[in-house]
Amino acid sequence: QAQLLESGGGSVQPGGSLQLSCAASGNIFSVNDMGWYRQGPGKSREMVAGISSGGRTKYGDSVSGRFSISRVNAKNTVYLTMNNLMFEDTALYSCYATLKLDAETPMYTFWGQGTQVTVSS
Repeated sequence: QAQLLESGGGSVQPGGSLQLSCAASGNIFSVNDMGWYRQGPGKSREMVAGISSGGRTKYGDSVSGRFSISRVNAKNTVYLTMNNLMFEDTALYSCYATLKLDAETPMYTFWGQGTQVTVSS
């Protein structure tokens, strides 16, 4: 099995910055896409950002230009740098990784437990 462990959440004032990280560990053969979703209070879950193993990135419309996603393949770790945070960025941020546990099995998507980001004054 694989586990995803997130860190870096917390409270920040509007206009501030935070960096989230998520490390995949366990019996991992290869990792494909990694990324982040979030769910704010009373809102549906939305895609925040994703990155392929080759470094191709995608962003949700609400965070484009403010958030940046990156990864270190050798560490199976993905990072989300969040700048100019706004009240509406308050949410539980969950990372995902699409990976293979061995050469024979198909790709599966694993999820972390989530880390809370709260933007308040």
